Amino acid sequence: MKLFRKRSATNLSGRSLDRMAWHRFRRNPLSVASLVVIGLFAVTALLGYLITPDSTPFCNQQYLELATLKPFSKATFLITDENTPSSSHRSPLSTMLHGQPLPYTATPILGHERSADSIVATPYNGDPIVVAASEARVETRTFVLGTDAYGRDVLSMLIIGSRVSLSVGFIALIIALIIGITLGAVAAYRGGWVDNLVMWLINVVWSIPTVLLVIAITFALGKGFWQIFIAVGLTMWVDIARVVRGEVLSIKEKEYIEATRALGYSTFRTIFRHILPNIAGAIIVIAASNFATAILLEAGLSYLGIGVQPPMPSWGMMVKDNTGYILLDSAYLALLPGAAIMIIVLAFMLLGNGLRDSLDIKN
Repeated sequence: MKLFRKRSATNLSGRSLDRMAWHRFRRNPLSVASLVVIGLFAVTALLGYLITPDSTPFCNQQYLELATLKPFSKATFLITDENTPSSSHRSPLSTMLHGQPLPYTATPILGHERSADSIVATPYNGDPIVVAASEARVETRTFVLGTDAYGRDVLSMLIIGSRVSLSVGFIALIIALIIGITLGAVAAYRGGWVDNLVMWLINVVWSIPTVLLVIAITFALGKGFWQIFIAVGLTMWVDIARVVRGEVLSIKEKEYIEATRALGYSTFRTIFRHILPNIAGAIIVIAASNFATAILLEAGLSYLGIGVQPPMPSWGMMVKDNTGYILLDSAYLALLPGAAIMIIVLAFMLLGNGLRDSLDIKN
């Protein structure tokens, strides 16, 4: 009976510690702000093409006549050929994931005149265009963040670029967690030659600069969207494995772990049901930090031209393509994606620091 009372008291103490950690986290304004920023980026990336001004695939609708427009610039378009097959229209879910080609032709014009039955439009190049008023319309659009050198909408590219960065960070982190937790936990729990082998592998990977290792894996797998996930994930597991190994070494000799051995539990059950739940706090903290690292690695690879390939927009690629405008009057083309990278990375770092302080039982 006393044993059951002791367990109940321990469980209640654990729940109270969880509540205290949550209250400490909520009292930290930087942590809460970082969580809000990450949530906004995540919602924006998830909605994707449903909220982008340019909903074409990869936001690649180019208007060379409207290159490098300033933010909040307006442009007039002549809309024609609106009678398209119904098969070209996609469902909202398909549009959210892949975008939708324009169901009409949009031609930038300098001005137009309207008569009873026709519209005479003046394009940027060429002769005036005369179309029937019943078959065309004139529309004015505002480019909130301007256009790039190819006349593409910068705001749309930033939104879809956030999807690329967060996707790479999330999937690469999943890969790194699976490898790092498994190797670190097994090495610490089993010890002996298993621990020596895993530590040798960790030291070998640790000795190679991360960027060079990512570049080497990328060259081996090829350039592309999915290859970046694997390349980044295969380089981030080392930090996780070291942290997990240290945490498991500190608790594997505790009484409740000895009890699992006495009861004949398997190594797998002991590690994943009795050890890992007790080191979840440390794993969460290192995961938040590695998420930011994955975003930086993806941006760096895209900047070097070996990451996500055109026409898929990426923040790193946007910085690379617009670096030449930094010394001109269109520096915002490179500064905007750079600022987006800085904000999301800073948010994850602040979130990691807040989680570390909240989960520290010494506080």
